[in-house]
Amino acid sequence: MFSFEDYKEIIRIIKSTGLQADYEEALYRDKFIIMRHDVEYSVERAYDLAKVESSMDFTSTFFFQWTNNSYNLLSRKNRDMICDMHERGQNIGLHFALNGMTDMKEVRRQIVKEMHMLSEMLGFEISQFSVHRPSPAVLAENIKLPGIINAYQDNFFTFAENVMEDSKLGVKYMSDANHIWRYGYPDEKNILGSDKVQILTHPFAWTKKGYDNYENYKTLVREKYIELIDSIDKECKDFAEYKDSFLQDSASPCK
Repeated sequence: MFSFEDYKEIIRIIKSTGLQADYEEALYRDKFIIMRHDVEYSVERAYDLAKVESSMDFTSTFFFQWTNNSYNLLSRKNRDMICDMHERGQNIGLHFALNGMTDMKEVRRQIVKEMHMLSEMLGFEISQFSVHRPSPAVLAENIKLPGIINAYQDNFFTFAENVMEDSKLGVKYMSDANHIWRYGYPDEKNILGSDKVQILTHPFAWTKKGYDNYENYKTLVREKYIELIDSIDKECKDFAEYKDSFLQDSASPCK
């Protein structure tokens, strides 16, 4: 359920409807299907998923974090990948982490601040955001800001308590959080069964082969381990004599 072939089938269904839309387009439509990605842990996996979309002439929206311990949004490598995604037609937005904030006025100020910073650093306008692990209070707040789109605002998301897969809501929302499809799998029945649909994936969960949750984390940890080795090697000349030894042990964090 989490291979690139599985993802291509979801795209095929969406394209067959003619209802694919980004957030700006969806604001003015009575029917739409939005595909969105919140990027955790790995820019490279997001980039790989974006290339799958490009191969099918499909675009969506990728939200990236400023305050993520797993990747540096502005490293040369990551910035180049994000800018290439933007040039391919993908929409890029801010994945905003609350980091303990509960004052909604402060949340609003920080969202605007981070979006302006991200626009400046990437060199193109960022006008959309999603909230990382939003609390019910944040969802109920229905944050709307001038000239800015919130992926969770009521145009694209229906907030309700105790939502089940068969709950009847204004917008059908499906998410692959924790490697489990919440509120239904995006098959033909669920995608075609509502006028308004928003689908959320987390790109770190998707690979060419497709893995269960445990095996997926194993491969992700190995990738990050090798990435750290390469980063140290590029910065520290005295690491070269140890590099091969570390690479030979590259599977050890995953045992």
